[in-house]
Amino acid sequence: MPLYKTIDVNSQTTVKIWKIEESYNELLKPLDLKPNSLERVLGMKSELHQRGFLSVRHLLREFGYTDQDLFYDEHGKPHLKDGKCISITHSFIFSGVIVSDKEVGIDIEKQREKISIIAKKFVDYEFNYLETHAEDYINKLTVIWGIKESLYKLFATPGMLFKDHFLVIPFMINDGNTVAWIDYNNKKYRYNTAFLEFEGFTCAYVVP
Repeated sequence: MPLYKTIDVNSQTTVKIWKIEESYNELLKPLDLKPNSLERVLGMKSELHQRGFLSVRHLLREFGYTDQDLFYDEHGKPHLKDGKCISITHSFIFSGVIVSDKEVGIDIEKQREKISIIAKKFVDYEFNYLETHAEDYINKLTVIWGIKESLYKLFATPGMLFKDHFLVIPFMINDGNTVAWIDYNNKKYRYNTAFLEFEGFTCAYVVP
C-alpha cells in the first residue's frame, strides 16, 4: 500500500498523497465501489485514469471512509456524507486527497516545460514577479497553476477564470507557502496556500 505522504496541515486538516504503483486489478480488488462508481471506472478509456480514480478510493480508506461516503454535487464537487470537506486530485502516478472541517482545494501537477506555452492563459498579476529566464520559472508556473486549480475546486463557481479572478502573492519555491486571493463579483477572499515538490511533481493546496 504505497501511501506516499501524510501532511497534518492543522488540527482540522490533513493531506494524504498516494504513489500509484499497483495494477488496475490490484487496486480494484479490495474496494467496495458503488454501482455508479464502478460504471464510471469501467467507462474510462485510459488505464492511467482508472488507476488514478481507484487510488483515490484507497486514500479515502486511509482517512477511514469508503466510496459509499463520497458524493458529488451538480458542479462535480466532491462531498463527504459526514459533513467534512474534501478535495481530490490525481496526475499520472500520484493522487491526493485533502480532508478538513473547512472548504479546501488540492491539485497535483507534473512539472512540464509546456506549461510556459499556456502561461498567458492563466497568469496576469504574477508576471510582475515571475522571471521568464529564471531556473525555477517552470516550477513557479506549476505552483501558480496548482494554487489556482485548488482555488477553483474550493470555490466551485462556474464562470471563474484563473487569469482574471485569482492571484497568487510573490513566493520563493523554498518557502513552501504563500497567500492567494479571489477577486470575484466585487468581493475579495483571502486564502492560505502551501505547496511541495517531489519526483518531478508539484502538489498545492489551499485552506481559508
